Amino acid sequence: MKGLMQDFPLTIQHIMWRAEKLFREKEIVSKLPSGLHRYTYAEFAERARRLAAALIDSGVKPGDRVATFAWNHYRHHELYFAVPCIGAVLHTLNIRLFPEQLIYIANHAEDRFVFFDDSLVSVLDPISAEFTTVERFIKMGEGDSKTESVDYEEFIRSYDPIDQWPAVDENAAAGMCYTSGTTGNPKGVVYSHRSTVLHSFGVNTGNANGLKEDDVTLAIVPMFHAMAWGQPYSATMAGCTQVYPGPFLDPASLLDLMQSQRVTVSAGVPTIWIGVLDELSKNGYDLSSVRLLTAGGAAVPRSMIESFDSNGLSLVQGWGMTETSPVCALGHLKSSLQAEDDETKFRVKAKTGFLIPGVELRIVDDKGKELPWDGKSFGEIQVRGPWIASDYYNDPRSADSFMDGWLRTGDVATVDELGYLQIVDRTKDLVKSGGEWISSVELEKEIMGHPAVLEAAVIGIPHAKWTERPLACVVLREKMEASSDEIIAFLEDKVAKWWLPDDVVFIAEVPKTSVGKFDKKVLREKFDGHKLPTDV
Repeated sequence: MKGLMQDFPLTIQHIMWRAEKLFREKEIVSKLPSGLHRYTYAEFAERARRLAAALIDSGVKPGDRVATFAWNHYRHHELYFAVPCIGAVLHTLNIRLFPEQLIYIANHAEDRFVFFDDSLVSVLDPISAEFTTVERFIKMGEGDSKTESVDYEEFIRSYDPIDQWPAVDENAAAGMCYTSGTTGNPKGVVYSHRSTVLHSFGVNTGNANGLKEDDVTLAIVPMFHAMAWGQPYSATMAGCTQVYPGPFLDPASLLDLMQSQRVTVSAGVPTIWIGVLDELSKNGYDLSSVRLLTAGGAAVPRSMIESFDSNGLSLVQGWGMTETSPVCALGHLKSSLQAEDDETKFRVKAKTGFLIPGVELRIVDDKGKELPWDGKSFGEIQVRGPWIASDYYNDPRSADSFMDGWLRTGDVATVDELGYLQIVDRTKDLVKSGGEWISSVELEKEIMGHPAVLEAAVIGIPHAKWTERPLACVVLREKMEASSDEIIAFLEDKVAKWWLPDDVVFIAEVPKTSVGKFDKKVLREKFDGHKLPTDV
């Protein structure tokens, strides 16, 4: 017996319909070099419909890839909706990738159009001629570019808004992102309309971000990284006032926006929040409107969560990846833990969180055997669900990344009896010492609890006796000092003795990937051949 419900398509057109019908008066605010730009959802919808008409008249067809090369702002938001709502595929190009990676991605995706910010011409102009499938470039902003292009406003000005969106299958491709590609060429992840809508529902549930119409969101996560963690869609679905920071991602600019626009919810990678904390310690800001900050993309030290708490701010850790749309888990404190002491609560909040509705997870050993949720057994995370990738786009490496309908994430974790996930490491970043594994992530989190430490990254260094031993690469806070012995002594009551780093080196900064994660590949190259102390 089948249910007697309507087969209603889950498409981004429905999110657009809500924006136009229910939230016409709400605002989208963008910080631009010229100042703040504000307009309503009604104006956004009208412009997105004109953009759609211009794209169709220019020959863009269902399935065609339309790329963006831009910061977070209102025009990028228009593209987020106009492109998929006509059946085309929005492909967000990561502006921070190396030129050869950008060329590979644009050509591999077979992009036809590229919309780019005038502030990024120094990156795009030298390589645009090598985008072999691109037929047209559209420039957003008034700056000059050597790449032959048409102005965005001129592109849409002469068109009337499209009245009726074309029929789009919910399983049709809507968006496309490529992984950051730390090894080999980046891999293409293709989001469907259905996956995007369901991800928005999942993110908006109470145990996730719980977005409501009265929220004001600040999208710090770049729109070129995993679709800004889905926030342009989830926030529009909820009818939130939305704030975009443009290229102004320095801590002072972000805090000024949070204060002046009365932001309630924001999300960013830990490196962003480290800078925000540092700025908060120097200058006062009124952040009384903020109810939730989320962090993801790398492990969040417990000390950072505690520091935000001491400032009256709730920082919640999350986990996901480009292949998971990306949100899978968030670290809210369950009601059964609310009465516990602060030590217990912060210990739990420092974990990666528990699954949001729609995602299932298991951890397996290196033979594929499923492991228990006991908080001790650790193995690779595998996930499945309606917004989890089932394949990579036109990539022969796909076979190695999927197992019996599960995505192999490459993250190693434990899960406790309450379902809290604790990321132990990436499989490639675990330090193997004497046949036992040492978690570089756990060491980093403990080291960053030292008051003089701003950032810390741990890598494995070859060792004749133990195979590998940990080396800690530490960035000190401005005007603060600490020695190698002091850092190691600080760790002695926090980790097992055999986990203690054999050496600590002090560096000016930890190299970052294009999405703000610690780039340990660079550190391994930098310290290749580093001699560890012999008394181990």
